[in-house]
Amino acid sequence: MLNIAIIGIGYWGPNILRSFAKIENVNIKYICDLNENKLNKLKELYPKSYFIKNANTIFEDNSIDAVIIATSANTHFKLAKQALLYNKHVFVEKPLTLTKKDSQELVNLAEQQNKKLMVGHLLLYHPAITFLKKYITDGKLGKISYIYTARLNLGKVRSEENAFWSLAPHDLSIILYLLEKEPISIYANGESFIREGIEDVVFSYLKFNDNLSAHIHVSWLDPHKLRKITIIGTKGMAVFDDMDTEKIKIYDKSIKTQEEFDFYDDEYISIQNGEYTVPKLDTTEPLLAECQDFVNSIKNNTTPLANGKEGLKVVAILEEVDNLLKTKKDLTQHEYTHSR
Repeated sequence: MLNIAIIGIGYWGPNILRSFAKIENVNIKYICDLNENKLNKLKELYPKSYFIKNANTIFEDNSIDAVIIATSANTHFKLAKQALLYNKHVFVEKPLTLTKKDSQELVNLAEQQNKKLMVGHLLLYHPAITFLKKYITDGKLGKISYIYTARLNLGKVRSEENAFWSLAPHDLSIILYLLEKEPISIYANGESFIREGIEDVVFSYLKFNDNLSAHIHVSWLDPHKLRKITIIGTKGMAVFDDMDTEKIKIYDKSIKTQEEFDFYDDEYISIQNGEYTVPKLDTTEPLLAECQDFVNSIKNNTTPLANGKEGLKVVAILEEVDNLLKTKKDLTQHEYTHSR
């Protein structure tokens, strides 16, 4: 039996709690939050759990194997570090921390303690992303040329973080996972319309080796609710639209230049403009798959898909974009430093 505890049952915590409760041989021993009203609302659903307000009880209990941290982002580093120092496996909601330095410290500490460190990059467990990963790996889209994403909505406006920190971790984790590369340079621009100094809309551009690029557009000041990722390859194109009932569309569309033919003609370009297909996807709930991966990594001593090192890569880019937005550097001159 795996004994776990969760700290934070605000917006997303109850969903995580519900998913872990579905997993066999997992005992939710502690549910912790500073808000007693939130604790009281869950007591009937989890009668076997202890409801507490002090997280130190969790850390000092040697029977606890793993700690799930679903608190506000500014508390992630302190709580995760304390859990690791007390020899607990740790699952942290995104982002891992608010700085590359703190994320690197957690990754190093987890390795030293021989404990699992996982980040809640939920969309890596979405059946659509699982499909796209295999489709790209199998070469069915050909060489990837570029990816662009749009994550837009009207609200929820935050006061402690800008739109990029709030929305982009999803897209960044997916892009890094699909491409298996880190960017060599980053460009970004954003504007603050609602609160000074907190960007409501951000456009970022990531440049990779092999003439590969990715563009991310995030905003909470937009009339459309979009959750879309478009992937352009030399053999075809794919779109993941999380707001559509048809989550994945594979387009038989591409452009071939003279270099791909046996003869030489500067003017020859062939356009393939076929229809799209909608593949059948697995129906696994992403959050349940994410929680199960964490449990499996502990029981089987495997590395979870959304591990700490992947979380570090995302935080490194988030921090770099934040620096670019704040300093208003000449973006054409700035080179990104790898997180590794």
